[in-house]
Amino acid sequence: MSAPREIVIQAAVEGPVDEVVLGRVVRESGGVLGVVYGRNGKAHLRQRIYGYNNAAAHYPWIVLVDLDNDAECAPPLREKWLPKPAQHMCFRIAVREVETWLLADREAIARFLGVGLLAIPDSPELLYDPKQMMVTLAGRSRRRNIREDMVPRRGSGRKVGPAYTSRLIEFAGNLWTPSTAALNSDSLRRCLARIAEIVSARS
Repeated sequence: MSAPREIVIQAAVEGPVDEVVLGRVVRESGGVLGVVYGRNGKAHLRQRIYGYNNAAAHYPWIVLVDLDNDAECAPPLREKWLPKPAQHMCFRIAVREVETWLLADREAIARFLGVGLLAIPDSPELLYDPKQMMVTLAGRSRRRNIREDMVPRRGSGRKVGPAYTSRLIEFAGNLWTPSTAALNSDSLRRCLARIAEIVSARS
């Protein structure tokens, strides 16, 4: 009996954390993340969305963007960006940021940040600024290295600490479980389900 065919999915994301997160999501959905484009911010993706959509007429694609505060919910932003997605396009929106998906694995993020479970929001998709919540939680950490890496230095003018991104990549790549997080994040649950559909249809 031959081994199951790997379903490779090309992708475009805003940045390096999103790439690691999406890799975990695709793998848990039974696919394999192929070449990842973008990684240069949201405006960069917006400029190239129709090119990615054209490519998705022929083979599977995922484009992942943050909702941020560009709309009240995902559907209006989806309609604005890509009203007619191609056959194999999976255009997904993290509500409101990819940090929401990470916070949704409550026990894992509490252990990683070194804070109590009760400090982690029950409904992270309701947060106005998930990134700020992540920084605030890091500031309460029992671990000095987490505080120094993720919290901005006083007077720096930055929103996050010097190793904020690398810490989130560490967490997402090694400790985060998408299926667990999906229990607390509807946008992540929908993303997992859609990718699983794509994989199943092409297997």
